[in-house]
Amino acid sequence: MFCSKLLMEFLPNIHLLGMFIMVFTITYRVKALIPIYIFVFMTGIYGGFTMWWVPYLYVWTVLWGITMLLPKNMPTAAKMVVYPVICCFHGLLYGVLYAPVQALMFKFSFEQTLTWIASGLYFDLLHGVGNFVLGLFILPLSALMQKLKRIYNK
Repeated sequence: MFCSKLLMEFLPNIHLLGMFIMVFTITYRVKALIPIYIFVFMTGIYGGFTMWWVPYLYVWTVLWGITMLLPKNMPTAAKMVVYPVICCFHGLLYGVLYAPVQALMFKFSFEQTLTWIASGLYFDLLHGVGNFVLGLFILPLSALMQKLKRIYNK
C-alpha cells in the first residue's frame, strides 16, 4: 500500500489505497486493520507525524468499517456495482472526513470548515473518479485473494 502510494504521487489524489483496503477487508475482515495501520504509520514515518497525518488514524478505517458492514453473501452482480461505488464515495467524501480534525486544529468556524471542504472539491472529485475506476478491480482481486487464502489456508 505504501509503495503504491509513493509510485502514484504524480497523479493528484489517485491511488490504489481504497482498492487495497476493500480487497483486504473482504478477504481478511478484522485482520485487514493490520496492513491499514502499517500503511498509516509508514506514511507518518516517511512524511512526518504532523497535523496532516492525524486524520490518517481514522479516515482509512471508515472505508474498512463500511466494507465490514457489507453482506458477505452479496450476489456477484451486486458486488460488481457496490464495491466500486463505495470506493468512489470514500474518495468523494475524503475532504469531509478529513475536515473535523482540520477544524479542531486550526480552530475553524463552521463556515470556515465548509469553505475548506469546498476548496478541495476538485481534488475529492478526482479522488472519487480514480477510486471508482480502480474499484472495478476489487471483485476480481478479492476473489483471487480468497482463492489463494483457501489454497494456502491462511
